[in-house]
Amino acid sequence: MSAAETGGSQVKSAVRTVELLEYFAHRPGMHSLSAVQEAVGYPKSSLYMLLRTLADLGWVETDGTGTRYGIGVRALLVGTSYADGDEVVAAARPTLDRLSDDTTETIHLARLDGTDVVYLATRQSQHYLRPFTRVGRRLPAHSTSLGKALLATYSDDQVRAMLPPALAQLTEHTVTDREQLIEELHAVREQGYAVDREENTLGLRCFGLAVPYRTPARDALSCSVPVARLTPAHEQVVKDALFDARDRLTPATRRL
Repeated sequence: MSAAETGGSQVKSAVRTVELLEYFAHRPGMHSLSAVQEAVGYPKSSLYMLLRTLADLGWVETDGTGTRYGIGVRALLVGTSYADGDEVVAAARPTLDRLSDDTTETIHLARLDGTDVVYLATRQSQHYLRPFTRVGRRLPAHSTSLGKALLATYSDDQVRAMLPPALAQLTEHTVTDREQLIEELHAVREQGYAVDREENTLGLRCFGLAVPYRTPARDALSCSVPVARLTPAHEQVVKDALFDARDRLTPATRRL
């Protein structure tokens, strides 16, 4: 076997490992070997050996029967270390704390990853009625204020290249037409912020701003408020606090 063939085989094995971990990351719970095989398309015998290896190393877990598989605890450790070691997250902590105090609502810092946003840090609302959020959560960019704020830093043609014509519908309010979304991004560029109008979660409105330490931007801040608590005066407080937070965070991250 040539060196090139050996290298190719090693890369193929690595790709399959990553694809398996991403499969489990996007599908919580336990899955049978047949279900995994149908989704990824690997030969069942090699898939079984790979799953057993990952289980032995702690990246995959099995149930009591040893026939169903799910994501393992080592994946959590790696994911946590990413956020813990990220310089932007570290620089943003004082800003997130102050933004939380100024608004009393749930605050997010998220990063664009392909066509999704991934939550890097959160500050929970001080109110009893609040949205459920967690670090590491992944959501479609087109359905979130965070994502729309980041997509608005790209050109229309770049957005067309990134997103399919038909977008996934998460609620009855989600914008599912790419061209309609692009029209909305024009308004986002003009006003400087994006709004999620119950497009991701019913009963929740979110306001998002890109942090322009890079062009196009990759990180954004947002504030989520239950519609039942959102008055015009409170909305203005949220927007003012977000702009102030962005202006304080941008110089701190521009050197990173």
